[in-house]
Amino acid sequence: MLSMEGACWLCHQSLSKSSQGICSFCLKGLPTMPTCCPRCALPSELDMLHCGRCLKQPPAWQQLITVTPYKNPLRKLIHHFKFNQQSQLAFALARIFVLFWLQGYRENAWQKPDLIITIPLHRHRLWWRGFDHMALIGENLSRWLNIPYSQNSLLRSRDTLAQITLKREHRRKNLKGAFTLETAVSGLHVAVLDDVITTGSTMNAAAQLLICAGARTVDAWSLCRTL
Repeated sequence: MLSMEGACWLCHQSLSKSSQGICSFCLKGLPTMPTCCPRCALPSELDMLHCGRCLKQPPAWQQLITVTPYKNPLRKLIHHFKFNQQSQLAFALARIFVLFWLQGYRENAWQKPDLIITIPLHRHRLWWRGFDHMALIGENLSRWLNIPYSQNSLLRSRDTLAQITLKREHRRKNLKGAFTLETAVSGLHVAVLDDVITTGSTMNAAAQLLICAGARTVDAWSLCRTL
């Protein structure tokens, strides 16, 4: 995927502000989430009550805030961002999330956290990719929302297998002891940011570590949710 400077990444039409990355028409056309459980963001009959899955086995985070289902066009955009070394997409993807988050914040759907952290890459994968894709998004969100961001609060202590290659039952085992926490979070409301949440195993492992370290509340933030 290529985009000319000053053109929308999706429709390739000219932008009034070249820094926007994605035009307002394409933003409005992004798929919306169906009625979902506020905790796991999976389809549910009621969007104000926790679903049966979360009542039976709740995740470690308290709320999952996500923009769109994991499907095109955002799926394709995220793929190019991560695997085609198109780091310039970070601004556009961060802008998609921040516009969505601000709308919900104004409607009192969620509260402003004290700290943003991102799901980290292991140093071997960081070297292979050449950049920390989530750190680039986290830095933009921190600046626009005026929320502190700490890139090195959460570290990946061992190089795990890619979650996408594993079946659901093996994902939790793969992440056991995968993260270490380097920052005090006691009493804080922490938002943990990832690009896509599929089974939630990675996010849950990070949230569990934060809760055990004394975090008051953990929100899961993502661009997309696999339904």
